[in-house]
Amino acid sequence: MFYSSRAVALLLGISISIVSAAFLSLFEGVSYIAIILTAIITFSIAYFLIYLTYRYFIFDEINKLYKFLNLITKEDYSFTKETAAKSKNPLKALNREISKYAKIKEEEIKELKKMESYRKEFLADVSHELKTPIFAAQGFIHTLIDGAIGDKNVRKRFLKKAGKSLSRLDKLVEDLLIISQMEAGSIKMNFSNFNIYELILEVFDQLEEKAAKKSLELSFIENCPDEVYVFADKQKIYQVLLNLVLNGINYTQSKNNKVAVNLEPGSKLVKIMIIDNGVGITSEDIKRIFERFYRVDKSRSTDLGGTGLGLSIVKHILEAHNQVVTVTSRIGEGSTFAFDLQSGSKELSLVEVPSSD
Repeated sequence: MFYSSRAVALLLGISISIVSAAFLSLFEGVSYIAIILTAIITFSIAYFLIYLTYRYFIFDEINKLYKFLNLITKEDYSFTKETAAKSKNPLKALNREISKYAKIKEEEIKELKKMESYRKEFLADVSHELKTPIFAAQGFIHTLIDGAIGDKNVRKRFLKKAGKSLSRLDKLVEDLLIISQMEAGSIKMNFSNFNIYELILEVFDQLEEKAAKKSLELSFIENCPDEVYVFADKQKIYQVLLNLVLNGINYTQSKNNKVAVNLEPGSKLVKIMIIDNGVGITSEDIKRIFERFYRVDKSRSTDLGGTGLGLSIVKHILEAHNQVVTVTSRIGEGSTFAFDLQSGSKELSLVEVPSSD
C-alpha cells in the first residue's frame, strides 16, 4: 500500500496540511474555522499535485521499467516496437534507452541464433561433402588391396577414379579455404587496370575442352567490344568468370547450345553478363544459389563435379569489390548472371598499382 502513488500522496498531503494548520494557529486572531479550511485546502492541493506527479512521472515509469526487465528475462522484445515520445523526464528517457538497448540485443540474439543454425547446417554439409570423395577413393583403393590390383585394366580404371575423387577433395578444401579467408578479410586485393575481354578469352581457353565434350560453344555476344578496361583484382575476377562460365556449361545440357558473354562499358561501371540457354533456375532457388553447398539439382550434384562453393566464392569476391551479382532466369530457357566492375583505363593498365587489403 505504502508503495503506491495514492498512499504517498495521502501521507504527504496530511503532513503538509497539519504543518500549515499548526503554523497558522501560531498567529493571534485566526479562527478555528480558518485553520480547518486552510488544512482542507492545503491537503486537497498537495494531495492532487503529489498524486499526479508521483503517478505519471515516477511510479508509472518505474512500473514500465519493471515490466521491461521482466519481458527481457522472458526474451520477449515486443515492447521495443513501441516508439516513446521524447521527454525531459529522466525516467522516461531511461525507459527509452532501455528500449533501444533491448532492441539492439534482440537483433544480436536473432543474428546469433541464425549463425548457430547456419553453423550446424554448414558442419553437416561439410561432413557430407568431405565424406563422399573420401569414401569413394577409399572404396576403390580397398578393392585393389583385396585382390583387384592384379588385373591391369581394373587397376588403371580404379586408380583413375580414386585420383578423380581425391582431386575433387583437394578442390573442395581449396574452395573452403578461399571462402574462410575472404570472410576473415585475410586475403589482400591487388587492384589493377586490365582488359577484361582478354581475361574472358583466357577463361574460354581454360574451359574449351569441357565445353566441347558437351558440344557447347563459348562466345561473345555479337558486336561485343574487344577493349573494355576495368579496375579490379585480375586474379579474383578470373576466378569469378571461371566459376560463372563453368556454371553455365554444367547446367546447359542440350547440344549445339552456347554460353555467351556480353560487355556493356559505361563511364563509371562496366556490366559483365554471362548468358546460357540451359535448364533455368526457379525463383525459390535463385534466393539460395549463393549459399555454400546449395545446388539447384541435388540429384545430379555429383555428376556435375562441382564442390557447391563456386557461386558462394563469386559472391564473396564481388562483395570485396563492393559489387553484387544478380540473376535472371526462366525455366527451360536459360539464365543470365550479371555484375558490375569499376571502369578502368587503358593508359593506366601499364602502371603498377599498389595492393590494398
